[in-house]
Formats: sequence, C-alpha cells, structure tokens
Amino acid sequence: MMCDNILQVQLTPILTSPARKKWHWAYKIVCNARALLYTAKKIVAENKPDISSNYSRSRSYTAVDIEPGCFSKINKQVLANLVQERDVEPFGGVERVLLLLKADADKGILGDVEDITSRRKHLGTNTFKKPSVNLLQILLKSLKDPNIIVVLVYAVLSLGFGVKKHGVKGCLDGGIILISLFLAISLSAFCNYWHKQQLYQLCRPIETVPILVIRDGKDTRIALSEAVVGDIIRLKAGDQVPADGICISDQTLHIDESTITRKNDLVEVNSSTNRFLLSGSKVLRGNGRMLVTAVGMDTALAEIISPACVNHDHKSLLQKKLHKLTSCIAKVGLAVSFLVFLVLLIRYFTGNMRNDGRKLFIGGKTSIQDVWKAFLGILATPVAIASGAIPEGLTLACALTIAYSTKKMIADQALVRSLSAFEAMASATVICTNKEGVLTENTLQVSQFWLHEEYFGSCAFPSFAPEILDLLHEAMALNTTKISPGSSVEHMEDQIQNAILAWGIKSMNMNVQQLKERCTLVHAESFNSEYQGRVLIRRNADSRVHVHHKGTPEEILAMCSRYYEKTGDVKDISDDTRALLQERITQMKMDGLHCVGFAYRSVTAEHQIDHEGNFHPKLKEDDSILLAFLGLKAPCREHARKAVEDCQDAGVNIKIITKDDIQTARASAVDCGIIDPHNTSTGEVIEGTTFQEYTEDERLEKVDNIRVIARASTLDKLLMVRCLQKKGHVVAVTGDRVEDAEALREANVGLSLGTQGADAARNSSDIVIMDDNFASIARVLSWGRTTYNNVQIFTQYQLIATIASLVIDFVTAISANEPVTINIVTVISAGNVPYAMLQVLWVKLMVGTLAAVALTIDGPGTKLMQQPPTNQNEPFITNIMWRNILGQASYLISVLLTIQFTGESGYQLSDKEKDTMIFNIFVLCQLCNIFYLRKYEGGLLRELKTKRLFWGIVGMIVVIQFAMIEMLKRFACTERLNWQQWKVCIGIAALSFPVSLLIKCIPLPKTPLFSRWNRQNFSYSRFRSSVTL
Repeated sequence: MMCDNILQVQLTPILTSPARKKWHWAYKIVCNARALLYTAKKIVAENKPDISSNYSRSRSYTAVDIEPGCFSKINKQVLANLVQERDVEPFGGVERVLLLLKADADKGILGDVEDITSRRKHLGTNTFKKPSVNLLQILLKSLKDPNIIVVLVYAVLSLGFGVKKHGVKGCLDGGIILISLFLAISLSAFCNYWHKQQLYQLCRPIETVPILVIRDGKDTRIALSEAVVGDIIRLKAGDQVPADGICISDQTLHIDESTITRKNDLVEVNSSTNRFLLSGSKVLRGNGRMLVTAVGMDTALAEIISPACVNHDHKSLLQKKLHKLTSCIAKVGLAVSFLVFLVLLIRYFTGNMRNDGRKLFIGGKTSIQDVWKAFLGILATPVAIASGAIPEGLTLACALTIAYSTKKMIADQALVRSLSAFEAMASATVICTNKEGVLTENTLQVSQFWLHEEYFGSCAFPSFAPEILDLLHEAMALNTTKISPGSSVEHMEDQIQNAILAWGIKSMNMNVQQLKERCTLVHAESFNSEYQGRVLIRRNADSRVHVHHKGTPEEILAMCSRYYEKTGDVKDISDDTRALLQERITQMKMDGLHCVGFAYRSVTAEHQIDHEGNFHPKLKEDDSILLAFLGLKAPCREHARKAVEDCQDAGVNIKIITKDDIQTARASAVDCGIIDPHNTSTGEVIEGTTFQEYTEDERLEKVDNIRVIARASTLDKLLMVRCLQKKGHVVAVTGDRVEDAEALREANVGLSLGTQGADAARNSSDIVIMDDNFASIARVLSWGRTTYNNVQIFTQYQLIATIASLVIDFVTAISANEPVTINIVTVISAGNVPYAMLQVLWVKLMVGTLAAVALTIDGPGTKLMQQPPTNQNEPFITNIMWRNILGQASYLISVLLTIQFTGESGYQLSDKEKDTMIFNIFVLCQLCNIFYLRKYEGGLLRELKTKRLFWGIVGMIVVIQFAMIEMLKRFACTERLNWQQWKVCIGIAALSFPVSLLIKCIPLPKTPLFSRWNRQNFSYSRFRSSVTL
C-alpha cells in the first residue's frame, strides 16, 4: 500500500509534465500516419491500373465530369483513323459506331446545347487551325542554300583578314558583303513568307458553307464549321463533304476525291462496297446520308490545310523550268570556277604568279604560312566566279510577273486558282465553251416578226389595222401565265414570255395596264415548248370572248384554217399557203431562232369552260385564225465576236458544246464567227448522240473538224476533251454545272463561270470567270501568253549578264599575273578588280530587281495574240532567244576585254579610269538591253504615256549610275569621267542596237540549241501542280 502510494507520488510528476505530454502525442501521430500510409500504399498497389487511368500524378485534386452524355472515354484519334484506314470492323460495324456516338441513323443526335458542347469538347470542332508561318524559320531555312553558305564563308574570311590587316577599317568590305547578303536573304524570306500567307488564304476551306443535318429528328441547316462528330448529314449532288465519315444510306454516291487524293477517277460510295467519305471531296451524282466520325484537324483535309500546304518549295511548272535552268547555269559556273582554281594553283606553284615583280612561290623557301595566305587569296577568285554565275533573279522575276498578272486579272474578271493552269493558257490550242451566257446573252430578244407571208423585222407597225393590233396586244400582254416553279422548262419559257412582253411594249406601243382594265382573264393554261398555252379573255366593252393560243409554230399552224392580213382581212389557208408558211417556219429555225406562233378564235358562252374547270373539248377544233409568227434569239454578248476572232488569230480553235438544237447552235456559231456561213463542208456541226456513236478512231479523226456539238450532254464534253488531249492539244473548257466538274478537272485548264456556275464547278476549276463573258476568257489567254513571254524576256536579259560575267571572269583570272585579294566579291573579276563592292551591289540591284520589274510588268498586247500558241514540248529558251543572248553577250565580252587589256596602253587610261569605264559600259549596255528586249505595241510617245512605271525605273537607273560615277566616287571606288569618256561609254552602249539588227541576220538551226539543258517534256495538268487553290 505504501509502495503504491510512493509509486503514485513518483509517477505523477512524469505524467503531468507538459514536455512529456507533447512527446507522447507526437508518438501517437507518427504511428497513426505510418498506419495510414501503409494502408494507402496497399490500396494503390491493388488498384493501380484503374487509378492511373483516371488520375494524373501532377494533380492534387480529383476531377469529376458531371456533363451528361460524356464522350471522354472515346479516343477521337482512333475514331478518326476509322475512315483513313477504311475499316469499321474494329468497332463492331456501323451500328456499334452509331451507338458509341449516341446517334440515330434516322433521327440524328439530340443536338441540344449540352450535347453539342460535350461533343466539341471531347471530339473536336470542325475548324482548321491556321498553319504557323514563322518568318525567322524561313530566314534560317534560306541559309541552307549551298550558294549562300559559300558566299557567307567568303564574307567571314574577308572580314577576318581585313580586320587583321587594316584593323577596324578593314571590316568595310567584309561587312558590306554580310549586309548585302543579309538583305538578299531577308528579301527572299519575306517573299516566301508573303507567298505562304497568300496560299493559305486561297487553300483554306470555306467554313461558312451551309449544310443540312438531322438533329432530334428534324432537318436543320447549319454552317459547315458547326458540324460535330455524330451528326447525320444529308448529301446531294454539288455538295462538299464537310467532314470525314461513313455512308449510312443505300443510295450510291459518285464522289470526286481529287482534291484529297490527286486522282481524277470518280469514286462510288455506298453502304455495301465502299462506305467511306473524305472531308473536302465533292458529290457529283446521287443523294444520301453520312455519319460524321472526324472533324477539323482530325480529317483527311487537315493534311492539305497544313504547313505542307503552304510550303514554299511548291512551285508552278514555269518556276520549275526556271529552277532547272538556274541549276544548269550554276553547274557551268562551278565548272568554270573549278577550272580557274586549278589554273591559278598551277601557276602559283610553278612560280608564274608574281606580286610587285617578285615570285610568290619559291620551292623550299616559301613558308607554310605564306602558302596558306596565297591559297586563300587564290580561292577568292573561283568563289567570286561561282557566286556571280548564279542568276538568282530568274525565280524572283517569275514570282513577280505571276503575282502581278494574277492581281491584274481580277480587274479583267478572272480569278486564278491554279498557277500552273494559268501558265498553261499560253499553250492552249482549243477552248471548248458553253454558248448560253458565255458567247450569247442570257436573255432573248425578238428579231423577226411575220404576219402571214410578210416580214416586218422587229420595227414598229403603224400600218396595221386597229383590230389586228388589239388582238396582238391581247395575245402578247395577257397570255403570259407563269409556269410552275422548278419545272425543267421554267427558265427558257420565262425568257420567251418576258422577251415578247418587252418587245411589245417597246415596238408596238402596248399599254399593259390599259389592256388589263379593258379585258378580264377568265381562264389560263401555262405555255411551254410541249403544248400550247391558252387563255380565255372577255372584253369588258362588248363581252366578246376570245381564246388566244401561243405555242410552237408547227402546232399553231396545224390548228389554224384562216389567217389575218395587215389590213384586217381574214382569208383561208390554202395548201400552197400552208406549205409556204411551213417553209417560212423551217427557215426561221435554220436561222437559229426560237419560234412562237399566235392564233385566236371567238367562242360562245357555252363552249368556254367545262364542268371540271378546263377548256371545253370543242375548243380544240381546227378553226382558229393565225395571227403572227415571232422569232427570238439570244444575241451575242458584247465583244464576244471580237474575242473569238482574237483567239482564232492566236491559233486557238473555239468549239461550242450546247444543249440547243442543231439549227440554233449552228446559227449562234455563225453569229459569233466560229463557223463561216459560206463554208458548206459537213461535219462541223453534229449532235451529241452522233458524237457518242462514233468509234474512238472516228472521233480522233473528226474531232479537229467539229466546231459545234448540239444537244450535248456532259459525257460529250468529257469525250471531246479527252479526244483533243490524245491528239496533243492543250485544252481549256468552260463549265457551270455540277456535272461539268469532271470535264473541268480533266481539261488542262478548267474555266468555271462565277455568276451562273455551281459551287462544285467552281471548286473543280482552275480559273473562275466572274462575269461569264467569253471576252474575259480571251483576256485570260492573253495574260497567260504575256506572263510566259515576260519571263522569257527577263531570262534573256539575265543570261546576257551572266554569260558575259563568266567569260570575263575566266579570261581575266587566268591571265592575271597577280592574285586577286580576298577583300571583294565581284560580278566581273579581274587581276586588279575592276568593280568595287558598292558597284557590285548596284549592278546586282539593277540586274536582279529593277530590271525584273521593268521587264515583267507589261500587260497583254495585240502582237502576242497574233502568234501561234507556245508549244508545250518546245525548249523554254528557243533558238531565237539563244541567238539574242549569245550575240549580245559576245559584243559585251569583246568590248570589256578590249578595254581591260588595252585601256592603259592603247587609250592612255589610268587604272581607276579603266575600271570605271568597264563598270559604266556594263551598266549602260544592260540598260540598252532593256529597251532592245521589250515588245512595243505602239510608238515611243505612246509608250511614254502608258508605261510610266517602266520609264520611272529607267530614269532611276540613269540618275543613280551618274551619281555613282560623278558624286560617290569615294564610296563607289570610281573616278570621274570627262565628257569624251562619257561619249565613248554611251556610244558603245548605243551600238548594241545596230548590233542587234546584225544578230537577227544570223540564220537559225532547225534543231533546238542546248536541248538537253532546257527541253521540258511535260503536259500541263491541274494535278501536276502542288499549288492547287
């Protein structure tokens, strides 16, 4: 008991101590924490797969998705691959895909706000991200050019040696080289950047196009960008497939996938054999429904609308020609520079190279350091030759002229969508065109009026009896009932009725309002080409009732037994009269007129309307009175005939493919100048069925002679294009309907009509004619030829300078007794460098930029349209061009080499005066070549008025050249020239004009010169170009 009391007394201080209590609680917390941690690790280990799939290690919270109909468990990439891999079996079939996407084949998706939001969040939106176009990346990519690297290395070496030898002042030459190189690269990169931006703007999809979807069992029209995965979309002919998906209807769709696959063949899509639809493809035939499985950046179209779409490496065919030509010239320049390098090394090591009379190399005595310095000095010359041999201005000139032309063509009502097709117009030999709205107006006009056998043209008729005028007014003004909208004949019959009404008001002084007040329309039947339109009219004054008939002349004549004369007399139609009238009808149709006949008869009240509300059967008796015949035609569009003549003068054949009957089609071709009316040869005008019945060999034999295909179908247009291409023609074809899409793609140049054309036709075309006028097509042809010719002109100009530089480089380098120092890059290198750095920059600027602008901004002229089309297999540089290039280059080489080697001794010129004259003569000769190579449409005064930019550039070159010599001699390393020396320079440059006349007398070989270098064997096709917009 005492012990317990003692123990209690002793333990009490321990238990009640504050420090002890704190340690005791800490121990409990640690133990409990360990137990909880062990339990948590055990739970995590047992449920690791489930936890890792739902939680992110970086998160310290739990994310709970409370959205209804959540699609978070669907892998949208796997769903997108369904169409690209063309296999639905991994999903268990179409029904399982519908179930997975919570969609119904008949009712579509729920389509409320929460459903659409959830689908967009987890499965994506139907929009396309703009590719990132980074100017810095383009700039860095430009530095990968081997030529740029060579010049850059040379500039760095020049900078280093200059600083070492002359201190800070020695960095001038190398610094100028680096600055000029940076400016050149920056300009090129900026052009590429701008080009990428423009291409993206042209090739991005139209996200506002309306589409028809099924949502909550109802058809709903939405924008293309609003479609979501799971939508059921209705497709019809002419639609663009808005997203990737699968066909869920039994009908077969004919799909054009050329935009995506670059294949021209049509693809059949249905629910049995091939059910997969690609975004961006077009429906050409059929109707159906599709289930959307991928949208936006997950579709096949996203691969097109991507950075690859705007890759600046994508070039048109003309740009590829120039690139090949530039590569060939660069190879020649490298070969020449390598040969110069070998010659200079041999001369150096054999002791034939001196400096101030002292041999630079003496065997066994020259140090390694001196040899290394001499080697670097020798290397400067071939590097300069190589860098000067590359005509980098060619590609710039091509891009400049194409950009300028395509922009100017918008003012000429033409929108270019494919650069290669635009260039192909220079080689076009045949244009297959529609008639309606292109060659002729979309409206009809009355051109002939016949009363019995008397012809009145389309003038006024004051001599007619009042009774006849009243009847004609009633027939024209009141017999104009509209036919039901949507009818196949609605457009044409409305045109006929509107044209007759307008003509009656203008030529016959018809007052429609007074007629309506005087007469009551009792009953009417619509008029079309299959049966007569009839109206029952009661005159309010005397209650007389007339039945007016309007229809085809043959049927009107068949129901008439009498006719009116202009005096008002009524006479019977005899057999001879009937035969004469029938002959007149036939002649009107042969003239290509839409013929309409008018007749009338008076009726009694009991014979007006039957019990069903129709005309009484007895009214069909053949006892009507013939009033008149009208002939209508669609007049040629303004300037269409002149445009056809221009195309024919240019060696381009025009062929009409129309749905009109054969007589109307032939008459229109005669009016437009496509067919000579005095030419009696057969086979120029045929019907589509006849063309299809020909065998392939017969079509190939007769296709060149055919001028018009009447009653043509889409197949006839396609057959025509293919036959002409097989015979080697470059074919341009117009189209405005969905069915024309295949022919537009098949042709070398597809021309869609912007006003009346369908979207599918425009999307399948290369050029959109915005005003549907054939005159605009002729302007496109002229622009294509002008662009091609402008590039050829600048190519001659550039090659004259390049060849002259190469030859002078070679001759002066190997003949120099002293090595070229490494402190200057020149265009024309010599022993004592005749060009200073500022001079080089000026020559490069003039040759590569200002001359490119001056020579490539010419618009279409008449001379090019009087020449035959460019042969697509002809070398880009023709024999005539080679004659001009080699002739002018030879003259320039002979003059400059003469001054170089004899200027000091023969003409008492100082070294600096000689170099200045070489520089001045080179620039002035190139300036004269700008005049010599251009094509002039008029006199000099006219050119001064119309070519202000050209003359402004010429004036700029003259002023800057004068300032370089007379004012900037310290910076340009030139010497002022006296007037005598200026006269010599100007005289030598002016002699290039008479020299050019002598050059034209040189006979040309029949075979192409240097054909292995510049022959381009290819045919223009839209899908050969990667720039399809």
